Amino acid sequence: MYDTILIPTDGSDGARKAIREGIQLADLTGATVHGLYVIDTRDYNTLPESKWLSLQDELESTGETATEVVESEADARDVDTVTSITRGIPHEEILAYIESNDIDVVVMGTHGRSGFNRFLLGSVTEKVIRQSPVPVHIVRINDDE
Repeated sequence: MYDTILIPTDGSDGARKAIREGIQLADLTGATVHGLYVIDTRDYNTLPESKWLSLQDELESTGETATEVVESEADARDVDTVTSITRGIPHEEILAYIESNDIDVVVMGTHGRSGFNRFLLGSVTEKVIRQSPVPVHIVRINDDE
């Protein structure tokens, strides 16, 4: 059914719910989990290069911590895992990862915002859903999780 499952993570506590669900699906299907963290370069493209360079290590460390959560949760269930940290626009990087790694399904969280809040904040999940060539399994994440 599924051989490769992508679980994008932003490192938040709420994302753990999607991670757990994605790993459960991998355990059921024998799939390999791909944990992906994207450093959103849009947040830093107006910074002088010297400031960006000083932030790079911190951002990489955040990404390593986020992907280590995916890896440790998968290890606890004896699920094979691949992790990656990329830089760019999150939904674009997720879509590129799907294509270049032959992903069968994406499992990711959403806050479920609608209307004006979604318009203001944008939604990585929504953009992935609309453009993904593979199914996207959505896990509702509450703000208080």
